[in-house]
Amino acid sequence: MSIKELSEAIEAGNVMFGVKQALKGGKKLKNVFIAKDTRDETVEKLDAAGIEFDVLKSKAELAKELNLDFSAEVFSIK
Repeated sequence: MSIKELSEAIEAGNVMFGVKQALKGGKKLKNVFIAKDTRDETVEKLDAAGIEFDVLKSKAELAKELNLDFSAEVFSIK
């Protein structure tokens, strides 16, 4: 999935931010994305839960391109 599609999902209100939300959503989520500079312990938590994810750009680049006023390392599309 591209950043454009992630941006559209954010506008539609179908995105949850953060590792806790991804873990709660589990396998019911359509897609999970992480920033390329995500902390190792976050990646380990997602792996341990069996959640597959795609890697995107850095947190700063994602915040800028998605027009967010915060940085996030995990994006879950429900």
